[in-house]
Amino acid sequence: MKRLGISVYPEHTTTEKTYEYIRYAGSLGFKRVFTCFLSLTGSSQETIEHFKGLTAVAHEAGMIVSADTNPEVFKKMGATPYDLSVFKEIGLDVLRLDGHFGEVEDIAITHNKEGIMIEYNASGTIAIENMLACGADGENMCFCSNFFPQRHTGMGLDRYIELTSRYRKAGMHIASFITSQEKGTFGPWPVYDGLPTLEMHRDLPADLQLRHLAAINLCQDILVGNCFASREELKLLAETDLSRINTRIDLEEGICDTERDIVFWDKHAHRDDCNDLIIRSSWPRVVFKGKSIPMRQRKEKIAHRGDVLVVNDNLEHYRGELWIVLKDLEVSDQYNFVGKIPEEEQILLDWIKPRGLFGIIQ
Repeated sequence: MKRLGISVYPEHTTTEKTYEYIRYAGSLGFKRVFTCFLSLTGSSQETIEHFKGLTAVAHEAGMIVSADTNPEVFKKMGATPYDLSVFKEIGLDVLRLDGHFGEVEDIAITHNKEGIMIEYNASGTIAIENMLACGADGENMCFCSNFFPQRHTGMGLDRYIELTSRYRKAGMHIASFITSQEKGTFGPWPVYDGLPTLEMHRDLPADLQLRHLAAINLCQDILVGNCFASREELKLLAETDLSRINTRIDLEEGICDTERDIVFWDKHAHRDDCNDLIIRSSWPRVVFKGKSIPMRQRKEKIAHRGDVLVVNDNLEHYRGELWIVLKDLEVSDQYNFVGKIPEEEQILLDWIKPRGLFGIIQ
């Protein structure tokens, strides 16, 4: 089950707005609040007093709180890898380590008596197997990817998969960031161009970023990196169905009711005996058996990636099957064009695997 989260940077806004944002996200079922101690300029006592209130509000809203730290933050707060009492006093549940203390300390901190989960940087190369072999408490470790305020600096998909796969194989819980597209959002630093983990996500709708990370299925927590996301974005994220890979469609005008019912049928599954040309859902031909699907003429005889086709009355045995085209192919008048997967949504198609469930949504 994927958990959703938000990020807050209270030093850049009012307490009232921060608390309202946390409470609203909590009411929608969000489970995590991320914040950053790296950018704080106040004294340790000011930090304690300010964030104790924030963690209390988050806990009341049913959310856990994580904070980004490094050795400099520890020094400022009077903490060490062997003494996290100041972070316990604040009420933090997770400490993210943006820097390292050293091999011995990085392992020792996982055994902290304060019971705080230690979160390592999933966007870097960490010798996780060696840490576990040397006694790190794997049950008190998790990982979180970086976010990237500067355009063109976010992680590439291949590198993201390479690193997160390594930590998932070690049994680690992983968090990654998506970015709100609301205007006027901000993060911990004076850069305002979104806060995604993946560069390819920077300009995409937030719910598509969420559906894409869920389709990749390497992280369990998905956090909005910038704030404040709009109420509409948060509500859409909370309502997004992650039980299958769902992709939007631009419907063709004039399709019949049966075609519409097939497109939005809720039990599509890619065939096990598939190929690299199409995603093929064949069960609709059984479910909708006997229902007429008149052939519609179309001048274009080449189907392109993202085109959605339904077998019509001209091929009665397979009538009702739904195809999503992956590679250009020539099609006959036995197939009706019913819509197109928008180009930005096509990033989801590569993740629909044999026997994998998928859906088409508006």
